[in-house]
Amino acid sequence: MQHYLVDWRNALFSVGLAGGAILLALAAHRIVFALGKRIASREAGAFYSLLARHEEGPTRLLIPLLALLSVIPWLPLDAGVVSRLNHAVGLGLIACVAWLAVALLDVLQDYISHRHALTLSDNLAARRVHTQVQVLRHIAVVVIVVITIAIMVMTFPSVRHLGESLFASAGLAALVAGLAARTTLSTLFAGVQIALSQPIRLEDVVIVEGEWGWIEEITTTYVVVRIWDLRRLVVPLSYFIEKPFQNWTRNTADLLGTAFIYTDYTVPVNEVREELHRVLQSSGMWDGKAWGLQVTNASEHTLELRALMSAPGSSAAWDLRCYVREKLVAFLQQRHPQSLPRTRGEITRTSPASNRLNRAAGESSNHEAPKAA
Repeated sequence: MQHYLVDWRNALFSVGLAGGAILLALAAHRIVFALGKRIASREAGAFYSLLARHEEGPTRLLIPLLALLSVIPWLPLDAGVVSRLNHAVGLGLIACVAWLAVALLDVLQDYISHRHALTLSDNLAARRVHTQVQVLRHIAVVVIVVITIAIMVMTFPSVRHLGESLFASAGLAALVAGLAARTTLSTLFAGVQIALSQPIRLEDVVIVEGEWGWIEEITTTYVVVRIWDLRRLVVPLSYFIEKPFQNWTRNTADLLGTAFIYTDYTVPVNEVREELHRVLQSSGMWDGKAWGLQVTNASEHTLELRALMSAPGSSAAWDLRCYVREKLVAFLQQRHPQSLPRTRGEITRTSPASNRLNRAAGESSNHEAPKAA
């Protein structure tokens, strides 16, 4: 009876000591981060604010585990219980360190994104940086998770001994693992290649599988393309390495747009050219770099006029093309309606003598038809 009473007292003392250490660690964590957030807001430093926001979650678990690890040697428990408790706390610390590293990656990503805003009209450099940071962050997270799981598994003695016994066949195991993870490894290498060579970047305007849209997200396995009608096209990451696609903003966000107008041969081309320049100047979407109007084709019925214009981006280029097309058609309707496309026909009149000859020829053919039959 006295033995069980001692065990209960030891258990209660251990729970109280461990609980007190955890509560003290949580209180210290809350005080430290409250002061840190206040100092960061006062200094108006984006990096320290992001650091306090992202690292608060991992350290809320890391600090109590460290406090618990420091009091475990003082607990009046059996050696086996203490050993298992140390092992469990060690696994938790390994997971917390990995979480802390991932949170630090989030801090760096948000800080770099804050320094390179995408709201500028010429945001090519910012999109390049955002793409590199996002893709490399995804790859780093995968590497951290794999290493963390490997370390946690190797803390079990049975698994460690199994690894030592299989060391002789490591080459065969590596070959089998490589064949099994071939798709994963190729995708991972494709992500590294995209991050370095950057055939695509975030918010690039692309045409993929006949769909026009923007690169919205790049992960370690797939790319999300935001179609112009708000649909999402999910494409494997390796697609942009192995297959051709159109990238309208590869080197610059500026684009040249065209609008085709079909008119009659009587159209005054110079007046239409002057009207195009006036429309571009009043549109508010033209960047003033390039414009022109040329007769690009002449068929048996119409002339093809091509209006060329430059715009600071893909969206502005599309809107400007529609605007110019609408205004030029309205100009022709109001000022030169005779220059709109038309179909011509010619009506000829015959003399009465030729009509009688044609009628006689028709009657003779009708009389000869039965004889031929």
